[in-house]
Amino acid sequence: MTDTSRQGSVRDASVVVARGADGMVAVLTAGFPRHGGAYVFLPGGRREDGETPEACARRELREEAGVAADAWRPLGSYAITLNSPARIHLFLAEGLTCGPQQLTAGEADFELMWWPMADAIRAATQGRFLLQGGPLALLLAQQVTAGRPERPGSRPIGGPMPLGPRRRSMRYVRCVHGSPPGTPVGGSGCVLPG
Repeated sequence: MTDTSRQGSVRDASVVVARGADGMVAVLTAGFPRHGGAYVFLPGGRREDGETPEACARRELREEAGVAADAWRPLGSYAITLNSPARIHLFLAEGLTCGPQQLTAGEADFELMWWPMADAIRAATQGRFLLQGGPLALLLAQQVTAGRPERPGSRPIGGPMPLGPRRRSMRYVRCVHGSPPGTPVGGSGCVLPG
């Protein structure tokens, strides 16, 4: 049953799998002391008044990751919990360009990295995502993009993950936000050419 006393404040949310031409996906990291440590998550957040799910996804991707996308594909809409009418809308964004992050004070510790899709899914299976929307969006995006050729000549930088010893075997790329706005993801601003 729905708790009608809180319905006025219930808002849908959107989550984005931002996938570059090289197959790398935008992943954010931050500490969540209330939940016991640092977690990874995808760009996303709650809808603002009058915003469509896609407009919310576009805004959240731009604010949290500093990324704009030319191509958008809905991946589905799901209940957030059984006790709420709020929905989470999942999207795949491609045709990406880098720009500056537009973080709020509460998001100041959000760190953007670019991971191979397989590594992001592995992090989900290891319980490194705090919220359920990101892992579901990654699995759906993987199905949609399976078999697509990735741009040759791009490779991730090898290095230790910043969130603990289990991540040392994963590869990642940090987005260089000093890159000129409009730098294509997969270009010199986010992924080093092979």
